[in-house]
Amino acid sequence: MPSEGRCWETLQALRSSDKGRLCYHRDWLLRGEDVLEECISVPKLSSYSGWVVDHVLPHKQENQSPSETSSSSRSAPALDQPSLIPTSSVRSLAFSPASPETPDGTKGKHESQHTESMVLQSSRGIKVEGCIRMYELVHRMKGTEGLRQWQEEQERKVRALSEMASEQLKRFDERKELKHHKEFQDLREVMERSSREALGQQEKLKAEHRHRAKILNLKLREAEQQRLRQAEQERLRREEGQGRLRSLYALQEEVLQLRQQLDASDRHRDLLKLDLSAFLTRGNQLCGLISGIIRAASENGFPSAEDQAVAERALQEMRDLLSDLQQGPEVHKASPAPSQGPAGKQNEDLQVKVQDSTMQWYQQLQEASGQCVLAFEGLTSSKDSQAKKIKMDLQKAATIPVSQISTIAGSKLKEIFDKIHSLLSGKPVQSGGRSVSVTLSPQGLDFVQYKLAEKFVKQGEEEVASHHEAAFPIAVVASGIWELHPRVGDLILAHLHKKCPYSVPFYPAFREGMALEDYQRMLGYQVKDSKVEQQDNFLKRMSGMIRLYAAIIQLRWPYGSRQESHPHGLNHGWRWLAQILNMEPLSDVTATLLFDFLEVCGNALMKQYQAQFWKMVLLIKEDYFPRYQTF
Repeated sequence: MPSEGRCWETLQALRSSDKGRLCYHRDWLLRGEDVLEECISVPKLSSYSGWVVDHVLPHKQENQSPSETSSSSRSAPALDQPSLIPTSSVRSLAFSPASPETPDGTKGKHESQHTESMVLQSSRGIKVEGCIRMYELVHRMKGTEGLRQWQEEQERKVRALSEMASEQLKRFDERKELKHHKEFQDLREVMERSSREALGQQEKLKAEHRHRAKILNLKLREAEQQRLRQAEQERLRREEGQGRLRSLYALQEEVLQLRQQLDASDRHRDLLKLDLSAFLTRGNQLCGLISGIIRAASENGFPSAEDQAVAERALQEMRDLLSDLQQGPEVHKASPAPSQGPAGKQNEDLQVKVQDSTMQWYQQLQEASGQCVLAFEGLTSSKDSQAKKIKMDLQKAATIPVSQISTIAGSKLKEIFDKIHSLLSGKPVQSGGRSVSVTLSPQGLDFVQYKLAEKFVKQGEEEVASHHEAAFPIAVVASGIWELHPRVGDLILAHLHKKCPYSVPFYPAFREGMALEDYQRMLGYQVKDSKVEQQDNFLKRMSGMIRLYAAIIQLRWPYGSRQESHPHGLNHGWRWLAQILNMEPLSDVTATLLFDFLEVCGNALMKQYQAQFWKMVLLIKEDYFPRYQTF
C-alpha cells in the first residue's frame, strides 16, 4: 500500500539523518540524574579542557580524512560546532579577557558575551568529547587488559586441560596396559589350566588304557590257560579213555576165556554131577554186559570210569563163578549170589573209599578254587586304602543280593538275579549308594565269583538249615547264575564239597600224624577254641547244604534259555545217590542226608527215571537199611 511505502521511506530517512546515526549508550540510566543535569546546567569548562585541546583534538584532526571532517561537521549538532575553532583562538577566548580591538565598551561587552557563550559551548563539547575519548581509551585499555587476562586465563586453562589430558592419557595407557597384562595373565592361566587338564586327562586315559590292557592281558592269559587246561584235560581224557578201552578189551578177552572154561566144565558135568546151567547163564549175561559196555563206549567215544568199574565187577563176578564151580557144590551152596542181599557179607559188597573218577573230579574242583584264591590274593592282601575300599564294595555287591533271597522274595528274585548277572558281566551296579563294578580292579571278577559262590553255600548252611522252604528260591537263582557263568557253579561245588564232603560223596580218612581237630574239620565239623560243635548242629548244617544241592540239580532259571541242558542236572543227583548207596553208611550222617535229599528231589528223580527210581527205593529198603542194625 502507498501509505505503508511512505512509512518505510520515512523510517529510512530518519535512520539516515544525523541523529539517526548517533550512537546511544544503553547504560546511561545507570549514571543516575547527572546526565540530565549536565544537559540542563550551564556549560562550564572542565579542568581537562586544556589537556583535551593539546592531546586529543590534534590527533583527531590528523587521523580524520577530509571527507570524515566534512561529514562530521555537517552531522555534528550545534553543541559540537565550536569544536572546529582553532586551538589558539579557543585558548585566547578561554583564557584572555575582552579583546582590546573592540571600538567601544558596549560592542566589546556584547562580543564578549557572545564569545563567552561560544567558548562555553565549545568547552562543553570538548569535555564531552574528552570524556568520550577518555572513556574509550580506558575502556579499550580495560578491554585489552581483560582480553589479555582472559587469554592468559584461557592459556592457563588450556595448559591445565592439556596437562590433565596428558595425565589422563597416561592413566588410560596405564590402565590399558594393566588390562592387557591381566588379560594376558588370565589367558596364560587358562592355557596352563587347560594344559594341566589335558595332561591330567591324557594321564587318566593312559592309566585307563594300561588298566584295560592289563585286564585284557589277564583275560587273554586266563583264556590261554583255560584253553591249555582244556586241551590237557582233553588229552588226558582221550588217553584215559583209550586206556579204559584197552582195559575193557582185555577184560572182555579174560571174560571170554573164563566163559570157555565154563564150557569146558560143562562137558564134565556128568562126572561132577552138578547142574551148571545157572553158571553158564550168568556167564553169558556177564559176557553180554561187557560187550554192551564196549559197544556203547564205541558209539559215545570212550568208556567212562563207571563203565570200567562195571566191567571189572563183571570180571570179578565171572572169576567168582569159576572159583565157586571149582570148589564144589558145598561151597557153591554156602555162597549166595551177590544179588541175594548183604546178609552174612556186610563188608564184602560195599566200599568205604570213593571211586577214582569222583575223587579226581573233587580234586579238580578244589584246585580250581585254590587258583581262584591265588588270582585275587593281591587284592585281599593289599594295604592300600583304595584297594581295601574296592574290596569291601565288591564283597557287599556280591553278598548282599544273595542275603536278600528268601521265601517271600516273590518278584524281587528277577531283580536280584539281574543285579548279580550285571555285576558278573562287568556292568556297574548300585551298592550302598555307590556305583560298583568288577572292572575297578584287575582281580575284581575272580574275587566276586569266589565270594558269590561262598555266599550261596553259606545260605544253604544257615538259611536253608533253619528254613527248609528257602532252598528253592536260593537254588533257582544259583542255577540261573551257574548256567550263565559256569565258573561260579564250579566254585559253588568246591565250597559245598569242602564244607560238606558227603555231597561228593566222600568220607575223608584219618591219616597218620594228623591232628584230631584237622580231621574233624575235614569231616565238616566246626572247631572253635579246640571245641567241636554239637552233633545236632552239625547234622543241621549238613542237612541245609544237601537240601540246597538237591534243589539246584532239579531247578532252572525260568527266564533263561531252554535249548541248553542243565549245567548240573538230575543225572548228577542220580550218580550221587548211586555212589552213596555203594558206600558203607555212617552213623547219623548217611541217614540224615538220604532223607533230606530224597525229600527235596525224590519226586523229580521219580519223574525222570521212573521204574529205575523205584528199584533204587526198594534197594534202600531191603538191602541198605538193614546195615543200620549194626550201629
